Amino acid sequence: MMNRVVLVGRLTKDPDLRYTPNGVPVATFTLAVNRTFSNQQGDRDADFINCVVWRKPAENVANYLKKGSLAGVDGRIQTRNYEGQDGKRVYVTEIVADSVQFLEPRSSSAGGRNEGGSYGAQRSYNDNNYDNPFGGNPNPNQNQRNNDNFTRVDDDPFANDGKTIDISDDDLPF
Repeated sequence: MMNRVVLVGRLTKDPDLRYTPNGVPVATFTLAVNRTFSNQQGDRDADFINCVVWRKPAENVANYLKKGSLAGVDGRIQTRNYEGQDGKRVYVTEIVADSVQFLEPRSSSAGGRNEGGSYGAQRSYNDNNYDNPFGGNPNPNQNQRNNDNFTRVDDDPFANDGKTIDISDDDLPF
């Protein structure tokens, strides 16, 4: 059996952080994910997908994402049910996130509590990575710059700048 979901979208509102009676953090948020095709009017529709993330990643999501933030979610679909106030059974289908990636620098989202400092692009917070987002480098071999004007995409040495790249045979690994 397989149950795997990968989504990239923007948060429709600030994440909602709560705690279970045992003190376990849980954050819920909704991602707006554009469809790959246009409707008859030529507009792109979006799906609004409810997501849940637990423990330390939930706190990171609540602290560093806000309405409009671009995020990637890797997780699974889960369906649960409960009895509503009217006594009827209510079914809820949501994505339980194993990891949430912050896909843009904090400064590129306007306003809110996420002002200042560069953050985002290749950082992922899952159950195996509880580090403070501003402390330590999750991958010491990765060149990271602290500049609000660009993201990791700008570090691409092979970006199409119109120039040919001269590589000698000695540089090739084969």
